[in-house]
Order: sequence, then C-alpha cells, then structure tokens
Amino acid sequence: MGINKVHQWEQAIVLLLNSEGWDLKWSGEGFSRYDAVGKTPKGFDCVIEMKFRNKHYDTKMLEKDKYDALMRLDKDIIKIFYVFDPKGNFLYYLNTLKLPKPVKKYCPDTTMWTKKKVLKEVYLLEENGAVVINLNFHKE
Repeated sequence: MGINKVHQWEQAIVLLLNSEGWDLKWSGEGFSRYDAVGKTPKGFDCVIEMKFRNKHYDTKMLEKDKYDALMRLDKDIIKIFYVFDPKGNFLYYLNTLKLPKPVKKYCPDTTMWTKKKVLKEVYLLEENGAVVINLNFHKE
C-alpha cells in the first residue's frame, strides 16, 4: 500500500468519523505524529494516529516512540490510536489505556518506504483493549 493510498484511507476515516458527530481535520500529509486533529463528538480536543494493515494480527502494534510523542502533547488532548485490518476497526483511547510492557521487534525504519529493518520498542495491544471494535463479517 503506497503513501497516496494511505492518505486516501486516512481522509476516508476522517469523513466517516465526521459523519458520526466528530469534527476532525486530516493532518496526515507531511511528518506529523498524528493523522487527524479536532474534536470528539462530545467536544473534547483530540488527535488520532491511524494504521492500516493488509494482514490481521491478534495484537495491534504501536511504536513506543510514537506513543511517547503523542503523550507529550497537552494532557487535556485525547490521544487515539485507530487500527484498520481485514478483521475490523479498533479504536484505542491512549490516555486511559493500560499498556503492556514494551517489547523489541525488528520493524521497517519507516512505515513503508524502505526494506531496512531496525530494532524498535513497541507495545502489542490486545484487541479487547480497544474501546470501539467494528468487526468485518465476510467470508473469505
């Protein structure tokens, strides 16, 4: 999945959430630490980091550096991690999420523009830790 496709998916999620009462703007172009910024349906300031996966994994991987950068934002901003994979959509509220211990995994040094792998600290989030879970019900 190329960067243009990822940007299209991010913008589609922003439109979808806005149709559900959110007030978001896409901010994913460039090197922002998050992909959308705005307000929750209840009017709280928020940022959303989005990940789109072509394959389902039972745990959702969040880089510790990404998490740390989000948590350095103003404490009153709600930080959200959104994951889409073939099984469904998973939305995690990072402000209140009890994190597992980080583990080290070899990951691409950038999301999709290189084959070089580096050792990174990541959190492996359980699906049941998501506050919103929409499962795709289709037969393969």
